[in-house]
Amino acid sequence: MKREVVEVIKTIATAAIGALIIIQFVIPTTVFGNSMEPNFSDRDYVVLVRQAYYGDKSPERGDIVVFQSHLKEANGAEKKLIKRVIAVEGDRIAVKDGKVYLNGKVLEEDYTKDGITSGEVKSVTVPKGMVFCMGDNRLNSTDSRHREVGMVDKSQLLGKVVFRLLPIGEFGRV
Repeated sequence: MKREVVEVIKTIATAAIGALIIIQFVIPTTVFGNSMEPNFSDRDYVVLVRQAYYGDKSPERGDIVVFQSHLKEANGAEKKLIKRVIAVEGDRIAVKDGKVYLNGKVLEEDYTKDGITSGEVKSVTVPKGMVFCMGDNRLNSTDSRHREVGMVDKSQLLGKVVFRLLPIGEFGRV
C-alpha cells in the first residue's frame, strides 16, 4: 500500500512539474472577435510561444502576436489582442488613401480581408523597443492606428502565435 501511494505521488509530481514547464514556454489562447479575419476567426484556439521575444530576440514584420493592451473588458480586466506586426523599430509607417506605406513604399498585403486599410496615420518612425501592429480585417480592428492602443512595447508582448489547434480543419503551424 505504501509503495502504491509513493508511485501515485511521483506521478502527480511529474505531471505538475511538466505542466509548469510547458506553461513557462507556451500559452494556449482563444481568439476573440473578427479583427484578424480572414486568417483567424472568432473562437479559433491558438498556441503562443512565450519565449519568442525574450532577451535580444525581437519581433519581425509579419509575426502574429498577442499582447496586453490597455483596453478594458466588461469586467475591468485589460484586453489581450491578437494582431500582425506591420512595422518594427526604426521603420517609418504611414496610412493614407486606403494604403499602408512602410519606409516610403506601398506595402503589399495579400493577407488582409478587404485589401484596404481605413483611417489615417501620419508618417511616423517606430521607436526603439516598440512595434506597430494591425489586424488583418482592417475595416474592423482596433490596433496601433488607434490612440487607445498605439504602438506596442515589446514588454507588452505575451508571445508569438505559432500553431492553431481549432478549428480542426485549420489545425497546424501558422
